[in-house]
Amino acid sequence: MSSELLVDLGEEPATAQLEQLKLATIEDQQWPADETTLCKSETDLSQRFDADSPHLPWDHPFYDIARHQIIEVAGDDNFGRKVIVFNACRMPPHHQLDHHKLLMYLKGTLDQYVESDYTLIYFHHGLTSENKPSLSWLRDAYREFDRKYKKNIKALYIVHPTMFIKTLLILFKPIISFKFGRKINYVSYLSELEDVVKCEQLIIPARVKEYDNKLRASIKPTAQPPTSPLHSPPLPGQVFGVPLKLLRQRSDGDSVPVVMRDTITFLLEQGLEIEGIFRRSANVTLVKDVQLRYNSGETVNFRELEDVHLAAVILKTFLRELPEPLLTYQLYNDIVNFTSVSGDGQAEVMKALVESLPEENYDSLRYLITFLAQVSANSDVNKMTNSNLAVVFGPNLLWGRDNAMSLSAIGPINNFTRILLDQQHLVFT
Repeated sequence: MSSELLVDLGEEPATAQLEQLKLATIEDQQWPADETTLCKSETDLSQRFDADSPHLPWDHPFYDIARHQIIEVAGDDNFGRKVIVFNACRMPPHHQLDHHKLLMYLKGTLDQYVESDYTLIYFHHGLTSENKPSLSWLRDAYREFDRKYKKNIKALYIVHPTMFIKTLLILFKPIISFKFGRKINYVSYLSELEDVVKCEQLIIPARVKEYDNKLRASIKPTAQPPTSPLHSPPLPGQVFGVPLKLLRQRSDGDSVPVVMRDTITFLLEQGLEIEGIFRRSANVTLVKDVQLRYNSGETVNFRELEDVHLAAVILKTFLRELPEPLLTYQLYNDIVNFTSVSGDGQAEVMKALVESLPEENYDSLRYLITFLAQVSANSDVNKMTNSNLAVVFGPNLLWGRDNAMSLSAIGPINNFTRILLDQQHLVFT
């Protein structure tokens, strides 16, 4: 993995140099195509929307963009940051895609996360002369994303970069700030992503995987990149990635896992007045160390560690690494379709849904939501309202069986989480 440093030459010089480059008049065919054929979306684009589909309803203003699954959200990375994925190979030819709408759709996705630290992963393989946007559009797109989008993006990973994308970054060097340039990283092989995010939580297009295999096969055995690490068998006392039912059996019937009790107890004591709590990332080495200590059966004392953001990330990581989400796959359809429930009946329906959860899920959810209500009660200081908390925790409470979520699924899940926080006094009575 390599990082490119791009020098900020200032706004006025940048504008002048771009004018000299005459980007708007450069013909696309001057750039070498990465491939000669265009990949098809891996889903049936004519499929009707339902709760198990990532597609928006056909009459939604962004339906024609969302149906291609170009943009996805894939949980948190190893640092506790939300992961946004952009798949170039799923972009259709120019005449089939409204690039302005694509930009608005991307902004709509990022708008939900730009107040928190986040990571962007761009799978470049599959960008061709048929679906490649113009350089003038790329220039305008970069300028469209103002400081609020660039401030909290902690890393942009360009997977399988080609000479085209490297040349493009050099060409755009005048308008890319030095700070943003330091966030750009080239990733040559998928295995390198394991340092950043667990690859199984990414829905990587089949063609990208095939291309990666071809790249690995083409290099000499002595120069082979490391393969993705094999998953070791669970430790006897493993806590992360273990079903709640098993954790309950190990803890003499305590239905709330020790990780949740430890982190929430500490955060209640020291985190309620921390601005942006749950929006910041943590040192990945410390996160892994705390996970190992829990998995080894050791006691973790967050008072000794004195790091509020570490405890917050550990709590989110524990929820995200559950083999099945806290709200369970069984309730996925009901929650995604919850927007159809009238306002007067929402609390009653939500109460019935929550009470149908297994006991350990119900008790853990109640413990978490009761805590988050106290966080929200201090929102004047910590800036974490119910809406902001829902954006952070919604994707960690429920996800589809394929892990990734489109914009169409995120909205209903976050909305359900917000209402749960609003109505928690009625739901948990």
